[in-house]
Amino acid sequence: MTRWLGGGTEAEAEAGFGEVEICAAALLVEAAHLDGEFTDDERQTIREALMRHFSITGEEADSLLAEGEQVQANAIEISRFTRAVKSMEEPRRIEILEALWEVVLADGELHAYEANLLRRVGGLIYVSDRENGEARQRVMARLG
Repeated sequence: MTRWLGGGTEAEAEAGFGEVEICAAALLVEAAHLDGEFTDDERQTIREALMRHFSITGEEADSLLAEGEQVQANAIEISRFTRAVKSMEEPRRIEILEALWEVVLADGELHAYEANLLRRVGGLIYVSDRENGEARQRVMARLG
């Protein structure tokens, strides 16, 4: 259980992750699980995205990823995650969407469930279809 859900461990309290960070991590984990497997490449992609987007260390990213995994495993819907993320400024929401694209494209394949999730999340966090498509293109260009 996480702090923002009314609980948490002493280690989690020291980590200082807020609802936005935890929900973003949970969304990334959700995206990684959609194709039926959570690969090491996807895990590393999430770790790097968390470090980059939240300016945290590798150790902190590992802790946030573990917390995101736990929250995602206990969730029944993604709307609670997107509610937190949509509170961010638009450029930050687009960065999160780019991170989601990085995760779903980490294995070199885009599955229908993954594409559907990214369309839904884009709408739920108020990123236009055009911006979503551009985010996907930027990620694809970076990945080669």
